[in-house]
Amino acid sequence: MRWIHGAAPLLTLTWLIHGFLVCFAAAAFAASSDETRLLAYDYRMAGDQTHTRIIIHFDREPEIGWFLLRAPHRLVLDLPESEFSFEEEAIAPRGLVARVRYGRMSPGHSRMIFTVSGPFTVDDLNVLKNENAPGYRIIIDIAAASQEAFEAAMRKRIPALPEDAGIAKAPTQRGSKDGRFTVVIDPGHGGIDGGARGVSGIEEKMITLAFALELRKKLEAMGKYNVALTRETDVFLRLDERVRIARENEADLFISIHADSIRLPNFRGATVYTLSERASDAEAAATAARENLSDEIAGFVAAESDDEVTDILIDLIRRETHAFSIRFARTLLGELSGSVELVGNPLRSAGFIVLRAPDVPSVLLELGYLSNAEDEKLMRDAAWRSEAVDRIIEAINIFAEAGARG
Repeated sequence: MRWIHGAAPLLTLTWLIHGFLVCFAAAAFAASSDETRLLAYDYRMAGDQTHTRIIIHFDREPEIGWFLLRAPHRLVLDLPESEFSFEEEAIAPRGLVARVRYGRMSPGHSRMIFTVSGPFTVDDLNVLKNENAPGYRIIIDIAAASQEAFEAAMRKRIPALPEDAGIAKAPTQRGSKDGRFTVVIDPGHGGIDGGARGVSGIEEKMITLAFALELRKKLEAMGKYNVALTRETDVFLRLDERVRIARENEADLFISIHADSIRLPNFRGATVYTLSERASDAEAAATAARENLSDEIAGFVAAESDDEVTDILIDLIRRETHAFSIRFARTLLGELSGSVELVGNPLRSAGFIVLRAPDVPSVLLELGYLSNAEDEKLMRDAAWRSEAVDRIIEAINIFAEAGARG
């Protein structure tokens, strides 16, 4: 194993300091962790802009897979479902590593993604048994390299990527429509994709899930709707998978719930988006671009279709569906306006991937801005959430009744 150039004294000192802590931590975590999950309980990273070493400790031996992605340059590490217990300071940018993300992808599958500041190669990646403590560790050595070397290494690792890696299959309700109006609710983000982060540190994925669960509960209590969620737990879903769930449930309406963030702390309010290939304004275009990065954040690259005939047919269906999406969006804004703060020009449109089910009226609702302290406070407040849910349900009632009348 090669030492990182210029970093050996630092690594030696750091590891000696942590040695005793690792021993005690391993024993404590082994006693308390869920036996079905791998426990990642210690993370260390050191190096410079030429070589960086990453060390991750686990309570037992992990089965791993890994591959590389470009734009930006990333190392993706696939693991069995894991519980992560890292200090924020430990994963702060260091050496070649600009960002570290980790989380659950699907039942039985977790992932870590290391964003690197430029092209690199993986000089070494080994799983080793700890000599002086329980458990195992992964040691990863990466080195700055040319783009050509990175591309060659990336192509070499492609066979290691399973075709369905990271796709969480949500239950569908085939055959259960029984004539009732079906609503599919999509809590944005999840798992490794935390979404926006609030001023207090709360992640968008938790805000959207709590809101979606309450909306489903109240809709189901009415007894006149079939309701499905794209996700019910903190799990990652690809954007096209969310669309698939809406279509397989034969949804009459699809609502994707989000909570944005912006570099203007005083900017606040809710927004309703519909699908449009040409964005209604620059802010809508920027929002769609951020939301459409969800798959890339989790290590996926969108497949491109070259079936021109299919594209034309889908476009014709989508045009008819779009009118219904606009109708519901306007109804929803009308109901929200009395009790929820709205942004200026709250009805907007852009090319959101998650709204592209051609045969399902679809909207994306940004509840507010987590970057605004007042909006964040309201979104975390049960009373506000309940009132907002009631307003959405009233809009659904109006839309469903209009559809039933033809």
